[in-house]
Amino acid sequence: MTYPEKLNAIRQQMKTDGVAAYIIPSADPHISEYLPDHYKCITFTTGFKGSVSTVVITQDFAGLWADFRYFEQAEEQLKDSGFELVKLKIQGNPEYIQWLGETLPKGAIIGFDEKLVSILLGELLHKELAYKQINFQHKDYLSPIWENRPALPTHPAFLVADECIGQSVSSKLEKVREALKKHHAEYHLISSLDDLAWLFNIRGADVSYNPVVLSFALISENQATLYIQHDKLNAADKASLAKSGVEILAYDSIANDLKFLPAESSILIDPKRNCFALYKLIPTSVKRILETNPSTQLKAVKNEIEVANTRRAMIKDGVAITQFLKWVKDTIGKTEITELSAAAQLKAFRANQNGFIGESFNTIAGYKSHGALPHYAASAESDVAIQSDGLFLVDSGGQYRYGTTDITRVLPMGNNTEEERIDYTLVLKAMIEGCKTRFPKGTCGYQIDAITRRPMWDYALNYGHGTGHGVGYFLNVHEGPQIFNATATPIPVELGMITSIEPGIYRSGKHGIRIENLVLTIADQTNEFNEFYAFETLTLAPIDTTLVKKELLEKAHIDWLNTYHANVYAKLSPFLNEEEKVFLGKMTSEL
Repeated sequence: MTYPEKLNAIRQQMKTDGVAAYIIPSADPHISEYLPDHYKCITFTTGFKGSVSTVVITQDFAGLWADFRYFEQAEEQLKDSGFELVKLKIQGNPEYIQWLGETLPKGAIIGFDEKLVSILLGELLHKELAYKQINFQHKDYLSPIWENRPALPTHPAFLVADECIGQSVSSKLEKVREALKKHHAEYHLISSLDDLAWLFNIRGADVSYNPVVLSFALISENQATLYIQHDKLNAADKASLAKSGVEILAYDSIANDLKFLPAESSILIDPKRNCFALYKLIPTSVKRILETNPSTQLKAVKNEIEVANTRRAMIKDGVAITQFLKWVKDTIGKTEITELSAAAQLKAFRANQNGFIGESFNTIAGYKSHGALPHYAASAESDVAIQSDGLFLVDSGGQYRYGTTDITRVLPMGNNTEEERIDYTLVLKAMIEGCKTRFPKGTCGYQIDAITRRPMWDYALNYGHGTGHGVGYFLNVHEGPQIFNATATPIPVELGMITSIEPGIYRSGKHGIRIENLVLTIADQTNEFNEFYAFETLTLAPIDTTLVKKELLEKAHIDWLNTYHANVYAKLSPFLNEEEKVFLGKMTSEL
């Protein structure tokens, strides 16, 4: 079926059921950011391949709501689909709800698949549209028209040894149960895949780039049940979990168990990371405590073994990045390099490193104007050759058995403009400003965000995405609860958290510049004013300085960069051959 045919088929079902509007979120029953192919509903319906968006269909309009990161990509991919791009004014804000209120008549019916809508979103829809007396119904209009829909993944899963992860399953369950007692909760439902992977020390390959396994869990004071396909784990791993007090049941049996929770009991459930369908199964006599999963905070604070292993991963990743940068410099002008072939070569360099499992996300390799698309994904149709001029942005990461990486570097290819030089220097200055920040205990991400942006604000420049996100340990490259963006989220930056710092400048049709390092929150000093924290830069890879306009930097920024590069050379050079050492030496020479 073509996309217009799919749209028409959905509208026919809506008309039959008397549904005025149909919502398709970008989600699965675990409210994941990255989805198994089975749940890539928006891509199936519209052709749009971005990771975050929402589709709303009425009889006379079909729109895809997306933010700044996807404007150009969406406009290109939605051509001739019957769907229009609706540009979000505020990233992450469900602005389509207001549109529905203004568009639909009183008493209209809105349909959506309750498995794909979070509790938070489901409740928000009911609350915000109550004045219109809107009725909501569970509807799945995609399954009837989705021929050869991909099956749920069946990849095997495995347990990570306690000594590689720093904490046993039983000790993690104990900490979760302590949190339940504080919330006066007798049960706890977990649907979010990275929380489950962390809690049970389990990894898999059910979702591209994220080493997670489709599963649910129900925790009580005396019992922990993991709902997962039985054949995903081998006998030894099942026995290990049983020894930790974990019962294993079938993946889809969670629904039945929720229906029969004891009357007058209580359950803690994260409204952002559980689906509306499961929520509605909980008996009305059960008290619902809507709070963030305790594991979300516990997972974000890395233990000593996780930190030590992540440092190892950064060395391996830094070696691969160095080899890649050298390969680009040596090959350009001799053999054709395209965005796709460059990404493939970078993956090959990483694959040579011990412990490499796969990429942590789809590499963003954007040459010239493609670099101005923050979430650009090169395809056979968009792929272009890299030439000896302009800027080449590469944002990539690796999953290792001992850590997760995420790094962005920009390669000046030659004949660069004064505008490119200024932009590059200011992005570098902003990144350094964030990395070298000292801050008091209790500081939140939006404060780090503002500090990082200040050097660019001085020149009336800004960027439309956040400054940074949490990063997992051999887990999701995007991890909460901390986030460095302008939203006043009251989540303090804690010791042991790993977060990215990645400011950028994007000039549509010209170039994009983003420079990204990962940082670890560490103790700095304590005095009569407060405990102060700082960032240890974990990422180890050279930053090209050929475009840097030194006069735009302060001495503190130059000193930071020189110290950083000295550390990069010291840590990486023992793992490089002589030619690579010479190359790295030049890349890391003092500014």
